[in-house]
Amino acid sequence: MRPIALLALTLLTVAGSAQAQAPLSLRAALERAAEGSYANRIAAGEARSRSAEALAPLKGILPTARLESGYLRTTDPLGAFGFVLRQRTVTQAAFSPATLNDPDPAGNLVTGLVIEQPLFNADAWLGRTAATDAREAARSAEQWTQATTAIEVVRGYWGAVLAAERVRTLEAALDAARSHQREAESMVTQGLVTRSDALLASVKAGEVEAALIGARSQSRLSRRGLAVLLGTPADTAFTLPDSLPPAELVRMVTERARPDQPDRGGRADVRAAEQALSAAEANRRRAGALYLPRLNSFGRIEWNTPGTPFGGKSAWTVGLMLSWSPFSGASELSEGRAASGRRMAASARADAARAQATLEQARAADELAVARARLDLAERAVAQAREAHRIVGRKYEGGLASVTDLFDAAVVETSASLGYAAARHDALVALAEQLKAAGSDLSPLLDLDN
Repeated sequence: MRPIALLALTLLTVAGSAQAQAPLSLRAALERAAEGSYANRIAAGEARSRSAEALAPLKGILPTARLESGYLRTTDPLGAFGFVLRQRTVTQAAFSPATLNDPDPAGNLVTGLVIEQPLFNADAWLGRTAATDAREAARSAEQWTQATTAIEVVRGYWGAVLAAERVRTLEAALDAARSHQREAESMVTQGLVTRSDALLASVKAGEVEAALIGARSQSRLSRRGLAVLLGTPADTAFTLPDSLPPAELVRMVTERARPDQPDRGGRADVRAAEQALSAAEANRRRAGALYLPRLNSFGRIEWNTPGTPFGGKSAWTVGLMLSWSPFSGASELSEGRAASGRRMAASARADAARAQATLEQARAADELAVARARLDLAERAVAQAREAHRIVGRKYEGGLASVTDLFDAAVVETSASLGYAAARHDALVALAEQLKAAGSDLSPLLDLDN
């Protein structure tokens, strides 16, 4: 193989390997969940079903066409003579009293084309309006489900990254604890500290190791939970970022997002409740329109022959049909009252959705402010804990601090590091919740992929 070709093949292999090992971005996770998550697929199916239901009222609006065919054979005098008339084969002999009174068996094949055109069915038009509003409400509900799923993916994605960062933090803490343990054992050998110091160091190291075992289990479960959210529970081979974004980047994104500015479309759940109210109102009017008369037209063309479809001469009939049922056993009254009750319930749901949206926006704004403040405190705490650990370590080396003091300082540093990671995670999730509460998309969070 030529050297250039070998080099090209090597570069392609390395590039493919690098691409395969590229971490799963938040954007990619959201895109996978948008198509594959169980909640989104269920909501899409329900919205599609409701969309199909919106076509049902068209039966009372659009024309219908059907083809009919049937065969009859009879010795009934009236029927037999009628067949002769329809087939247009009447002769003088057909009027013979003997033939009229005792006809031979006669058969007739009728083939017809019927077209019916509704002219005025108020309940159908109002039913169509109600069904259309219900369809739009289902679509808005689907959008809200998608927004809720996206928040869960953000929480699961950064939660899995947080779990992995906890594992690395505890691994570093365990290395430090074992180093302290070895140092204490060495100092026992040198007679600088008592054996109890070495035993305490071993106990403290064991506590860190136990915490690490739990963190590894939680990390595995977090990855599986994220895979379930994405709709691919068997696929946990994806890689994730090494750590959560640093505090500076988290602050920059949360400050730049301005999630308190809702988009023009507003929250999909409020929109769905308002559209459901419109549907309920239209359905109430439809129930009232059941008392109105209905006017429909029809046209029919048919062929009558002894046995050949579409044979002979055709005959046509057109007509109008006016029907009015001012009372049908109180069924209209029952349906009207039921529709009024549904409208009342839909109005209450719309009011509740608006009130809940206002509450969630206020709560999300407060939670984001609290998360930002905790992030600042956690960042300072981790720096202070590291410095305190360093100082106590120097004191221990000089015999001015006990091994308990040393491990307490290590525990404080580990706790501060874990708290710093949790504070960054909470700030990101709080931002996502604020964006959702305001009816905005999650695009500000996607900047973190870079």
